[in-house]
Amino acid sequence: MKNKSQLHDTEVSGKKISPVLADDVKNYLIDIDGTICDDIPNEEPERMATAKIYPDVLEVINKWYDEGHIITFFTSRIEEHREVTEQWLNKHQFKYHGVLFGKPRGGNYHWIDNHIVRATRYKGTFSELIDATANVQVFKDK
Repeated sequence: MKNKSQLHDTEVSGKKISPVLADDVKNYLIDIDGTICDDIPNEEPERMATAKIYPDVLEVINKWYDEGHIITFFTSRIEEHREVTEQWLNKHQFKYHGVLFGKPRGGNYHWIDNHIVRATRYKGTFSELIDATANVQVFKDK
């Protein structure tokens, strides 16, 4: 797996902590349904094999992969949909490192982590990312 060599050991106060990626490498977690293709519910898996890909998605994601970023699809599809999902991704020639199934359904995600997390909501355009200022919820400092 390409990302193993990109991880760097890290220490805090002389103790090892979880390894981190280099600052110039992003770890993309990308939804499938409604983000890179038609929004198909788990209850209609027969539609997954023929989902229409959204414009510009393939070019942008494969460019990120070629630049050395980590591409992981993170989907609410369930493990039973692994074969049809991977066949669809491969048929469309997506470059990726892995697929994580079982993302909680329903949206309104609030991710809490000890690593840097950046979120981008897909709203109809898949393009290069730009810097912008937005309000975010954070923990109140003590």
